[in-house]
Formats: sequence, C-alpha cells, structure tokens
Amino acid sequence: MSSSKAPVTAASKALANLDLDGHDLPPSPAPSSPSNGRKYALATELVYTETNDQYNSSSMPIYQSATFKGEGNEYDYSRSGNPTRSHLERHIAKIMNARRALVVSSGMGALDVITRLLKPGDEVVTGDDLYGGTNRLLKYLSTHGGIVTHHVDTTNNDAVKAVLSEKTTMVLLESPTNPLMKIVDISTLSNAAHEANPKALVIVDNTMLSPLLQNPLDLGADIVYESGTKYLSGHHDVMAGVMATNDPELGDKLYFPINASGCGLSPFDSWLLLRGVKTLAVRMEKQQQNAMVIATFLERHGFKVRYPGLKSHPQYTLHWSQARGAGAVLSFETGSTQLSERIVEATRLFGISVSFGCVNSLISMPCRMSHASIDAATRKERALPEDIIRLCIGIEDVADLLDDLQQALVRAGAVRITEDGIEALTEDETAGQTRQTRNLTDEP
Repeated sequence: MSSSKAPVTAASKALANLDLDGHDLPPSPAPSSPSNGRKYALATELVYTETNDQYNSSSMPIYQSATFKGEGNEYDYSRSGNPTRSHLERHIAKIMNARRALVVSSGMGALDVITRLLKPGDEVVTGDDLYGGTNRLLKYLSTHGGIVTHHVDTTNNDAVKAVLSEKTTMVLLESPTNPLMKIVDISTLSNAAHEANPKALVIVDNTMLSPLLQNPLDLGADIVYESGTKYLSGHHDVMAGVMATNDPELGDKLYFPINASGCGLSPFDSWLLLRGVKTLAVRMEKQQQNAMVIATFLERHGFKVRYPGLKSHPQYTLHWSQARGAGAVLSFETGSTQLSERIVEATRLFGISVSFGCVNSLISMPCRMSHASIDAATRKERALPEDIIRLCIGIEDVADLLDDLQQALVRAGAVRITEDGIEALTEDETAGQTRQTRNLTDEP
C-alpha cells in the first residue's frame, strides 16, 4: 500500500516549487515557448519536452519500479504516481491546453473514471450516435447505478436544450460522432448546459480528432478525454486513456479513483504513448491528405460519404469553425448490407479492425463490430445504417489505397470497369449479383 504523506497545502507547494501533484518538476503545462513571447506551434510542442533527468537523457527514462525507497518522498508507490507517467501527464496537459491531465489504462477506463463523478439519480444528456463502448457503459450505469440517461440528437441544439434542466449533472458529447460523422456545436451546448445547471459538467470525447485538430476545453468543455490507443499513440501497440481539465479541484476528484483503483497507466505504456505523441502531427497530416482523396473518390462514384472534409457535409461550416482539420475517419453507405460485407472482405491493404487512428488503414462495419453491443432495435431507432462501412485511413501511399479499394469494389460487385474508368452499378444490377460474385471475393 502507499505510505501516508503529510498534507501539502497550496502555499507549501508554491514555496517548494512543486506542481499540483506535489512533484518537483517544471510547472504544468511546461513553459516551453521561447522567451521572445512567440508561442511555439503545436507540431513543435508535441516533440519538445523538458525533464529533470539526472543524466539529461533525450528520451524520458522508464521508471519500471512499483515502489520507491524512503519516506515522505516525491514518489512512493507507482499506483499513486510514477515519474514516467507524471512526465507524460504534464506533456498531455500542455498539448491539450489544460492545467491538469491524467492517464489511465484505456479510453473506456478514462470514461469510467469520469462517470464515477455521478451518483444515483443524476441525469446525463448524450448523443444518439455514440461509440459502442460508451453506450454500453452508460446503459450499465442506468441499469445498475440509478443514473438517468437521455439520448438525443446532439446536432440539434433545440433538442438538447429541451432535455437540459437543473437535474442535468453531465453532458457527454462526441464531435465528429462515430460512425455517422455528425458535428456537435460544442460551444453552444456547453453554454446551454451551464445555464441549465451551473454545476453541470460538459464532457467531450475528442478521440476522433486529437488535440492537434480540436481543443474542446477552449470551446467551453469541463473535461476532455481520448483513447490514447488511437491517434495519440498511432501504432496500436499500447492501450491508454487520457483526460484533461482546467479545474484543479476537478482534477483532484478524477485523480482519487485512479489512485484508489490502481488504473493509472503503467510506466512502460506511458513511455510508449509519450513516444507516439511526438509524431502525431506528421502522421495526421498524411492521414488527412489520404482521407480527403479517398472520400472524394467514393463520393464521385455515387456513394453517400460522411466526412467533414467534404463540402457536401451538412455541417461543414460548423465543423471548421471549431476544428483545424477533418481527421482521417470517414464512412460511406452502399445501400446493401450484403454488398458492404463483400467490400470489407475483399480489401487487402485495409485491415478489418474495430479501432482507428493507426498508421495502417483499417476497414469495418460498425453494426457488426464496434457498435454490435447496441441492439438492432436501438440502432434502427437511432438511424444507424446497417450497411455503413467505416474507413480509418493510414499513412500508406494513397495510390495503393485507392487501387485496393477499387479492386474491392469491383470484386464485390459495387462498381464495374469501363473504357472511361469505373462506374457504379445500378440498384437492380447490385441486387442481381450472382453467387459467383460472392465466391470471387473469397479467392486469394
């Protein structure tokens, strides 16, 4: 167990030059901008970190130790705090424009910590297009924890305001949503929630964009969280969850269950995530470029494409008013669940996976995979198309990705090759695809 420590007051921390956690490190966020007053660009801040390592190592060391010797020292037990994790948390706070950041063992672990702020009878307002794991956790809390959850179309400000009240304790948002790519007016809904109940907490899942492209705390949110497994890591070699806030008291409330339950991120995983964050800007730049090319290709050939980088997106203007990029996740509909299944199975470069944010391109059918925990009746009620395909674009050569996608569409019977290129099949032609076409997708 962690050894007891004497309480540290704000005054004693200031006198000892300690940070919010009582660590003798540079203040958080680290003042890494140059002395001439010009702020470093975020791409620079992602790479630049400061440590107090005794050997001035370029890479933060992994303190792979469960315990630390001595009494009343800065660290005593890694469940309560670890130098590698502390360094990562300070770095995350900096790039999220936050005063306090905390890291745990998964993105859902982060949401679990956040929802521990709720008590029986509290009301949560959230969207009707949510990540499947989020929906599952909220349903569990409603069933076993006495939490009242309102699912509404969060793109409709009036619909959200209609369910907000003094009983609203938490408003949980995603923007873009997953997988319908709907855009939520974070600023307007944050203001509305705080007007309905000044103590209400606005929580934003920013996993789809990362802090490189959107900063919900700057838009009025109280807490932002992300699955570090996705873009922050970028390589799908670590599971992690991050959360950040500008309220020190709220930060302490989030830290308590992390310390009590022991779900803080391990030293090695903290080091992996810290390494991954440094390349976020270059990865995301390439991924967005590829995503735009692929979204345009699909739209040009008649598919209904959902991607905020396309001007055809119904909330294109809203998205770009609060974000700096469109991200690298898009979805499209084929009009046939069977056709979508054949397309997914026919790809080669696109790995079939439930996740996103990796340097490798991925493909999935959310209703069969990431959102399968939402029952079919609820999916229908929330207008989640069963045929929808989600593409998570990586950093491969875009010509190779296009070639792979094109051959999958042809083999699945969604398009045909003509002298002028490729063209979409009519609905009758798609419906009349023979079993031979289905078997073709199984060839090596």
